[in-house]
Amino acid sequence: MVVSIIGAVIGAMVAAFGLYYLVKEWKDPESKKIYGITTAIGAVIFVAMLIKLLVELL
Repeated sequence: MVVSIIGAVIGAMVAAFGLYYLVKEWKDPESKKIYGITTAIGAVIFVAMLIKLLVELL
């Protein structure tokens, strides 16, 4: 359960920081691609750990 919580927090932080820099560097196409992928990976990690946590609790 602790691993799921830590993973969810890390995933949310990666997604949030990726989104922040995506908005900040919106005009550079290469940066937009990199930060878009980073945001997507963080979101996938967050959702996966959230689902794992919900399965563990039920």
